[in-house]
Amino acid sequence: MEDTTRLRLGIAYDGAEFSGWALQPGRRTVAAEVIRALELLFGEIGDFTVAGRTDAGVHATGQVAHVDVPSGKWEELRERLLWRLRGILPPDVRVVSAEAVDASFNARFAAQWRRYRYRVADATWGVNPLRRLDTLAWPRPLDVERMHAACRRLLGEHDFVGFCKQREGATTIRELLQYDWARDEDGTAVATVRADAFCHSMVRSLVGAALAVGDGRRDEEWLASILTIGERANDVHVVGPHGLTLVEVAYSADPADWRARVDLTRRVRTLER
Repeated sequence: MEDTTRLRLGIAYDGAEFSGWALQPGRRTVAAEVIRALELLFGEIGDFTVAGRTDAGVHATGQVAHVDVPSGKWEELRERLLWRLRGILPPDVRVVSAEAVDASFNARFAAQWRRYRYRVADATWGVNPLRRLDTLAWPRPLDVERMHAACRRLLGEHDFVGFCKQREGATTIRELLQYDWARDEDGTAVATVRADAFCHSMVRSLVGAALAVGDGRRDEEWLASILTIGERANDVHVVGPHGLTLVEVAYSADPADWRARVDLTRRVRTLER
């Protein structure tokens, strides 16, 4: 492959009709659609890495990926790349930004944190029809203030195995930086969850546990105790994927920090006792 340029891509998609982000034989995925479009324009492409592989049904407005493309083709296409991609990609996925970055940029390992939003409607009449694809309908009234107070107890670096579907060889230690609940202008309960990284099903489990507190089935002590059980909690409900949206992935503005962040992220995490 000729000399390459690394691009940082901003990507948005409606996850309803996708089997998640990652390539899967015989299934429609976000990665497959984006790679197909890039290859039509650039021919051969190199390393293609995403900040976070979302599950089937999960949406994104702030997904980030990097890809290595031939430098000559980039110079030809840079002024009209987004326009060309718009004409190739299906309407439920869009590349919203593209910029050349230093080769040390890594969309996955250089990320400082990811921020997700989860929307829950507890109105007696259900979900606004225009938001039915990104909002969960909940059958019981929710005490959002109680949920917010309870979730504050989960902040910090912990082993979140109680909230995760554990994968062999992967750590479940994460640093939860933000977990807030509030109602938006139309009364929908909205969770904002931000962490340096997330393990499999972690956000949807965190939301499911908070909903059990919010509708009165569980208390704050139960929620906090999940951090101490040392195994997957069988009584935590994993809510559906369609209420979840990846809204932002943050990186240092200084390229000199990217390599150090990659090294930090790749370390094997342990908790000091």
